[in-house]
Amino acid sequence: MSVTRRLFLHAAALSPLIGIGPRLLARRLLAAGLLTPESFKRAHSRVVLADDAAVSDTIRLVRTWDGDVCRSHITNTGNKAAAIKEVVLFDVAHALPPETPLYGEGFQMLSQNGGTLGRPVNLGNYTDAAHYKIPEPDGARVMYGLMAIPSLVVAFTSSRRFVGRFYVRPSSLQVVVDTEGLVLAPGERWTLEEFAAAEGSDRGALLTGVGRTLAANHPPILRAAPPTGWCSWYCFGPRVTAQQVLDNLDAIARNIPGLKYIQIDDGYQPAMGDWLDTGPAFGGNVRGVLESIRDRGFEPAIWVAPFIAEQQSKLFQQHPGWFVKDEAGTPLRADRVTFGGWRRGPWYALDGTHPEAQAHLETVFRTIRRDWGCTYFKLDANFWGAIHGGRFHDPHATRVEAYRRGMEAIRRGAGEAFILGCNHPIWPSFGLVHGSRSSNDIKRSWDRVATTARQNLSRNWQNGRLWWNDPDAVVLTGDLTEEEFRFHATSIYASGGMVLSGDDLTQIAADRLRMLKKLEPPTGVAATFTGDSLNVGVIELPGRRVVSLLNWDDAPRTLSVDLRGAHHVRELWTDEDRGRHPGGTLSTIVPAHGGRLLVCTP
Repeated sequence: MSVTRRLFLHAAALSPLIGIGPRLLARRLLAAGLLTPESFKRAHSRVVLADDAAVSDTIRLVRTWDGDVCRSHITNTGNKAAAIKEVVLFDVAHALPPETPLYGEGFQMLSQNGGTLGRPVNLGNYTDAAHYKIPEPDGARVMYGLMAIPSLVVAFTSSRRFVGRFYVRPSSLQVVVDTEGLVLAPGERWTLEEFAAAEGSDRGALLTGVGRTLAANHPPILRAAPPTGWCSWYCFGPRVTAQQVLDNLDAIARNIPGLKYIQIDDGYQPAMGDWLDTGPAFGGNVRGVLESIRDRGFEPAIWVAPFIAEQQSKLFQQHPGWFVKDEAGTPLRADRVTFGGWRRGPWYALDGTHPEAQAHLETVFRTIRRDWGCTYFKLDANFWGAIHGGRFHDPHATRVEAYRRGMEAIRRGAGEAFILGCNHPIWPSFGLVHGSRSSNDIKRSWDRVATTARQNLSRNWQNGRLWWNDPDAVVLTGDLTEEEFRFHATSIYASGGMVLSGDDLTQIAADRLRMLKKLEPPTGVAATFTGDSLNVGVIELPGRRVVSLLNWDDAPRTLSVDLRGAHHVRELWTDEDRGRHPGGTLSTIVPAHGGRLLVCTP
């Protein structure tokens, strides 16, 4: 493809978003400097030592391109060891307009980036830099794993050992492999993470390609369909009791038996880290409740935060040597380097490279799986398994390796049970979890409904390809308006992922229960949206097309879709029969904060 043609495609994709015609914008971009895959192939690189000195004489970096995929390694050709801070794979200058739309992933699940090159915004509520205190270079917006601008997606397509980062500045982009100051011995060679750069006018197709390559490097452990169930957290929080779980079990068995997994969340344990004990506040034997769930024909599920422990836990008191250390060799308090923990902190992080810690994780999960009968684990606080700023038992391991080794021990213990990753490092979790939370926790407020929906739908490309996305619980009780409930339910449906109720189902109203029933079983197919507005998404299902309409605005809005042929149209939430539509543009007025699902049958 010629440079001129490629430039016009970039401009055509970008111009509707910034209000400039594609030919005029193409001329601007040509004069300014455009990011393309060729930009990376021509880019400079460098290796940075732990003392921030750049080296080029004894540390040899080799980059090899195979189409749009780059594989690289570094070798120490000298006779002295070198502590390597980072490898700048590509240092690319650009002069893209500040209005250029931008998307980038975070290191951990709760962090995402959006906005524009000139005004980036946080899509997540708890950012890598501010909340989790991951060090970042001055003057750069840092993204992890993947970033995209119109008609260009760049991504690290493996995550076996190192963290891949993007340093985004107004006039440059650095693609960086974080080597954490590890020592490269004389003659030693490190294989770095794989990288890909792809361009085209169809963002969805580009992301699909990234997902396909990631799946090849980290084969997913997908189940046939996304799970359904109920979670205690969003109605009872950490004060959940055995009786509340049993009462909801009765309601589910009576009214909505399609919710398969009944999950006890945080609150059953006496201390963070002591997962095989029952806290006195729970008011009943955990194993007895799980047995009741199984006896009623449902699947027992439980919450565990495997990588953390509080100071007063038996685990920490009896085995302090199993935890990540500070520079003095004592257990590292999490609040010294990152967020200390949301309850009963500051936490300490279990060291996934320690053989005895691995054996402990395997034992815990084998016990809960075999003896307690749990077939579903919601793993939370997984970020701490990849904590920065500490020292591991294996001095040659990175934080990605520490996390992945710990997770592999968990998988050995959990057997065939479903594993959901929450508050986890996204890229290092590939191939290790069946499901992945794709947003912050839901709350019963319009602001949180809208922000979690945007976070979830921005990750639709992962669903069913790398794992099942978990858009967090459906909450259909509380003070939201009728339209906001429909918006929320529409966004859950459009995610194509897991469906777990977060309400006290002994108290839910009949009309809300009907809405919940329409969400299960989940389709497993995520909506495809055009552009970043996320207003109109199309879900292609056997024998029908479902159109998701989301109005994020504070006023009514007309949303339109091209049906491409005659269809019979029905609205799912209201059961309104809109009759036969001849094809072409179908327009719908959607109220403020409203959502509609149009089921279109040819």
